Amino acid sequence: MEWLEGLSTKSPLRHRTAKSSLSKIHACSTQSKSKEMGALMSKFWFILFPAKEYKIVVVGLDNAGKTTTLYKLHLGEVVTTHPTVGSNVEELVYKNIRFEVWDLGGQERLRTSWATYYRGTHAVIVVIDSTDRARISLMKDELFRLLPHEDLQHAVIMVFANKQDLKDAMTPAEVTDALSLHSIKDHDWHIQACSALTGEGLLDGLGWIAQRVTGKAPS
Repeated sequence: MEWLEGLSTKSPLRHRTAKSSLSKIHACSTQSKSKEMGALMSKFWFILFPAKEYKIVVVGLDNAGKTTTLYKLHLGEVVTTHPTVGSNVEELVYKNIRFEVWDLGGQERLRTSWATYYRGTHAVIVVIDSTDRARISLMKDELFRLLPHEDLQHAVIMVFANKQDLKDAMTPAEVTDALSLHSIKDHDWHIQACSALTGEGLLDGLGWIAQRVTGKAPS
């Protein structure tokens, strides 16, 4: 069975002497203390020298997969979601880079309030339902409405072409054309194929954001 592949069956278990057992216990105790000391020092370091936190806002139409994307990145798992009313906010740490991520509701009555969250934003994630061909032009209108906002002048734009796990999904090239991304001149932008359900492509997109906002490749 696959889950047994990592277990060794080459030799039988042997009784260990009391001395070797005590030595092992002492070693484990020492390692445990070292880990505790390291965690404590790390905590003090962040108190004394707090890491800069970068703000991301996540936008998109309702049912695009914004909340699923956020919690797949945050928890590494798919959670049961409901239409976001207002916003969700979580802190993500990616390769020692801290992000404050705001997931904004995508229903029509909520989209008019997106701008109230833009202040201090370093990156915008636009989540696209790649199967929703009927409303892609509506998201294009929303995208070009937010781009000129004064609080987003220096923000980079990451477009997640979501739901690539579905057979009728538009390709990233199709999404690029439908959103007229090549006409964006005043912002760095990138489109990333992804599936919020499987997680494929999400870290690639976050890595691109990290490199752009910090000015260096994350280590």
